[in-house]
Amino acid sequence: MFALFAVLFLASTTPSNAADSMFRVDAAHSGIYDSPAPALTAVKWRFRTKGRIFSSPTVAGGNVYIGSTDGTMYAVRAADGTQVWSFAAKGPVNSTPAVANGLVFFSSVDGNVYALDAATGAQKWSFKTGGERRFVAPGIHGIIPQAELMPDPYDLFLSSPAIAQGTVYVGSGDHNVYALDAQTGRLRWKFTTGNVVHASPAVSRGVVYIGSWDRYFYALDARSGAVRWKFLTGNDTTIFNQIGIAGSATVAGGTVYFGCRDSHLYALNAATGALRWVHDDHGSWVIGTPAAAGDAVVFTTSDEKKFYVVDAATGRDRFSVPYAMFAYSSPSIAGGVAFFGSFDGRLYGVKVENGKIVARFATDGSIRNLPAHLDARGDIDPRTFSFGPTLDGVIVGLNAVYDLGSIVGSPSIADGVLYIGAADGVLYAVT
Repeated sequence: MFALFAVLFLASTTPSNAADSMFRVDAAHSGIYDSPAPALTAVKWRFRTKGRIFSSPTVAGGNVYIGSTDGTMYAVRAADGTQVWSFAAKGPVNSTPAVANGLVFFSSVDGNVYALDAATGAQKWSFKTGGERRFVAPGIHGIIPQAELMPDPYDLFLSSPAIAQGTVYVGSGDHNVYALDAQTGRLRWKFTTGNVVHASPAVSRGVVYIGSWDRYFYALDARSGAVRWKFLTGNDTTIFNQIGIAGSATVAGGTVYFGCRDSHLYALNAATGALRWVHDDHGSWVIGTPAAAGDAVVFTTSDEKKFYVVDAATGRDRFSVPYAMFAYSSPSIAGGVAFFGSFDGRLYGVKVENGKIVARFATDGSIRNLPAHLDARGDIDPRTFSFGPTLDGVIVGLNAVYDLGSIVGSPSIADGVLYIGAADGVLYAVT
């Protein structure tokens, strides 16, 4: 039925014990881990930070690296969850760290890109961007007052660095995409888009692929930053709900796949930018990075609350799996199983071949707080979160959601262990 599993493991470009790793495994964001699929039946250890975790963990050299809204980058021993070191930035760390050549790279809300020694946490260099900011629009999402210019409360992630050929590629809220020398932090080039860039760059065959909140998806020459091509996504000039590229792309088989807040998943020719197909997600954002698994592409959706497996060549649905609350989490594939989390603090393992849920996990925050938000049938009752009509009211509602131990980021998997951070402030190692 599927020409999948032989291709699946050949597609992995970074083994679980490799010294270098980054968001979605590698610079092309494959999302395929060379590891057995964990059963999610036991917690090996927990590591608690002092803030919420929106960053995804990166596993390299026997350590797990994770950022927190407490403004800290942590290195934790993968074997037992003990802290190896911590580094205090000057703002929340909502990007996923990249590890390459003995250095850890990440960006912070403080507007800096940092490089730290992976063994000690000592700072090697920092690069100051033009400053971080969220996407802003008047009356965004229908929030009142409609004439007020306000930051988007759902703009949660920062751009996560990708490392290729000794260069750090990263986006910024200052509208720029930067290329920095990995050893010195020296600027090699920058490319200015029309709005905030919080997507993470995917790099493949000398091209940097990245989207911006200006609605364009760009293919940039990795050496010079020159535009090779760009592709325009949808627009929304009313409440700015269906606009912008917040998520990241994956590149596989000559095709680049990415989701958009215009409620579509796109497949473009990686060389030319020509549209190969588009998948309609019925008003639902696609924030998570898709994964290309052989002849299938898998991805999560937000308000549609479905995990999709579609044909890689045509975009036609093979099947979908529903879940209870929206998801930004990018599927991570190990042993033919796709793992992803949702905002209710639940983690799922879905067999890519047939769509069966074969593993489940719930965060401590979910176990503790979710029952108070269920109706008599056991379904989530959205009225219990008290979202108000103003920006302050939305933030109050979101904080109530985060108290469920929301899994906003994406899992990393190594040697049969799944690592995931949650909004309850805990980094979990689950077997």
